[in-house]
Amino acid sequence: MKIAVVLGTRPEIIKMAPIIDEIVNRDIELCLIHTGQHYDKEMSDNFFRDLEIPAPDYNINVGSGSHGKQTGLMMRGIEEVLMDEKPDIVLVQGDTNAVLAGAIVASKLHIAVGHVEAGLRSFDMTMPEEVNRRVCDVTSSMYFIPTEESAINLLAEGYSRKNLIITGNTVVDACFRHLEIAKKRGFEEESLADLDIDNMDNILTLTMHRAENVDDKTRVTNIISALKELSDMNIIFPIHPRTKKTLQDFGLFDELNSLDHIHIIKPIGYLDFLQLTSKSTLILTDSGGLQEEAITLDVPALTLRYNTERPETVTAGGNILVGSDKDVILENANKILNDEEFAQKMKNAVNPYGQGDAAEKTVDAIQEFYDGGLLNIEAPEDIMTSFERKMALINEDVTVKDFEEKNNALIHMVFDGEKMRFPSDELNLKEMCVTYDEFQ
Repeated sequence: MKIAVVLGTRPEIIKMAPIIDEIVNRDIELCLIHTGQHYDKEMSDNFFRDLEIPAPDYNINVGSGSHGKQTGLMMRGIEEVLMDEKPDIVLVQGDTNAVLAGAIVASKLHIAVGHVEAGLRSFDMTMPEEVNRRVCDVTSSMYFIPTEESAINLLAEGYSRKNLIITGNTVVDACFRHLEIAKKRGFEEESLADLDIDNMDNILTLTMHRAENVDDKTRVTNIISALKELSDMNIIFPIHPRTKKTLQDFGLFDELNSLDHIHIIKPIGYLDFLQLTSKSTLILTDSGGLQEEAITLDVPALTLRYNTERPETVTAGGNILVGSDKDVILENANKILNDEEFAQKMKNAVNPYGQGDAAEKTVDAIQEFYDGGLLNIEAPEDIMTSFERKMALINEDVTVKDFEEKNNALIHMVFDGEKMRFPSDELNLKEMCVTYDEFQ
């Protein structure tokens, strides 16, 4: 078996590192394709060495550009590689342009696509990430899903439960794996060493890069107004180059940089950032991945957005959506800082993303599909079977698997009277409402 992995950005490399480890450790043939979407060496290229994973077999070097131009260049480069390598499955992770390009090209070549971190939905179609993840899911053959809630998103959109594998999120595997590497190295970034992070109290780590925040002067001004008043916290702000330019254009950067409690530093390596995160009292972010890392590291998070494709972190109690509302940001930040009971409740939130075995479950499922011939994509030879779509309240004591076998059916949705449930084989359906297809 040969597995191709398409990567384009720093978060993809981070989250796929445990899966790459698992593939290599099992002596499965690996083809690693880096699109070069992040052209700054500090943002991605050095990760492969720092995270102790193999260097890419191919680097397409697309660099920056508009969504259309960047995606088109990726598709051309990925297609050439896949036609030569002929992998059994192509793995993509998340919601970037690299995911979009890899998924479309592989599916057009009739190569199975495995979407790692499938099923996330913000339901905001103005976000390019939402478009990318939805298109990828349409083209995929296997869905590696972080939570039951994300699986139910896919069931609601009509995907077969047979292809949905709830693995947990590899961000948990990655945090545990990479924090050990980071601790061995210590802080390598001089700016962090100079700040003496190890002996600093009340650290607030800030990241802000999304266009809906940094390109909107009203929003970003409100956020900065809140930061000014959080003078009891040591705010560490590794600033994205694009964010810095926008703040300069708006005339906000110099004032922010002059405040004693705000420490603006250049982007730092992931391992340094992971250590910084783990030592923080609070995370303030508009990043999706950092919401996951925060709850994994037991650090309360306030998210500078009005929606999130990681709602499980909010439901669990480790994350609060604050948007760009100055008063809401200040109220919650001060509560975390001054109300120990409230802070502990957020820190002790149960991680919805699993215990750190997502990579193992992912590769197990791929091996099982490969052994069963389920990765082969071929035109159907049988006449399409007709079916009737039904809904029923189940009164008998029967599992999902037994119900499907008895009725020649495929269950889509299950409601237990209080919430939607994922129809795993062993789930008992007694007194539950189900929707299903009954085949003729």
